[in-house]
Amino acid sequence: MLKTLKIILLLGVVLGLSYYFGVRYVQQIPLNLPAGIHTVAPGSSAARLCRQWQQQALLSDTQCLMLRLYLKLHPEEASVQQGVYRLSADQTLLLQVLALFRSGKEAQFAITLIEGETLQQSLNRINKAEYLLQDVTTAEQVLQELAWPAEWGEQPQSAEALLYPNTYYYTANSKASALIKRSQRALLAELENAWQQRQPDLPLQTPYQLLILASIIEKESSHPPEKTLVASVFINRLRKNMRLQTDPTVIYGLDDFNGNITRADLNNPHPYNTYRHHGLPPGPISLVSRASMLAAVQPAETDLYYFVSKGDGTHQFSSTLEQHNAAVQKYILGSTP
Repeated sequence: MLKTLKIILLLGVVLGLSYYFGVRYVQQIPLNLPAGIHTVAPGSSAARLCRQWQQQALLSDTQCLMLRLYLKLHPEEASVQQGVYRLSADQTLLLQVLALFRSGKEAQFAITLIEGETLQQSLNRINKAEYLLQDVTTAEQVLQELAWPAEWGEQPQSAEALLYPNTYYYTANSKASALIKRSQRALLAELENAWQQRQPDLPLQTPYQLLILASIIEKESSHPPEKTLVASVFINRLRKNMRLQTDPTVIYGLDDFNGNITRADLNNPHPYNTYRHHGLPPGPISLVSRASMLAAVQPAETDLYYFVSKGDGTHQFSSTLEQHNAAVQKYILGSTP
């Protein structure tokens, strides 16, 4: 009886040691896959991936055999989830890689839409985004995705500015339409928030007019401290029924702008030319940031009606045409009157 107990105890020790060293062996199996993106195909399993890596000479017969034995004892680790994963440089062990593929934590890709850019520039970014299914490629399709609030009036006829500039994350094989809807929801939320904070008696009748004005502010100044001053100039002009006379709207309406505004451009009668037409243009001209929206609804209280670029990213503001002409002489023509 005692002899039998000793044999059983010995077998237990041997099995225990075998299990311990077997697990330790599997835990230390190296797998030198390159860091970066890896795709796990549908129907994959840990054992099937091991055979694939064995065929690629990344693992040996013995290593795959030991993994299969390990998985018999740990069946919960035998499955993986299809998807696209990002492997880091420090994930160099077989079980680490399999744990990642089992987790379902797919790689996150990012795309950044930038304030001041046109919708077409944003679409170009979206259409070039890696691992994104391109089911929206035109401005017309962007407009079709829009869920414009009924209480805001008629739906915009242009898709310009209907995306919110931000960084958006997505997983592989996400649809561009889903990303666009997320961006549009963000835009509508920001627009609603700004509209609720508007000062009384602004010459803006709808959130869409707010978006139009904010897009002009966006293009005129990228210097945050100036945005409310730029807004005040346009609000003051709208209140006096003065033409806005803003170059970015002229440029937006040109089919082929070469970088220099000419007198012919200023006289072009296209509907966005605020040198020729009173009031706001028919639509926005770029993607709009939160800062520009808030500036449009909370302009500084000033008597300013003019501004001119100083050439350093800031502007000289003026209350009278005489002051403005002097500023143009100084900063644009390079001389004093």
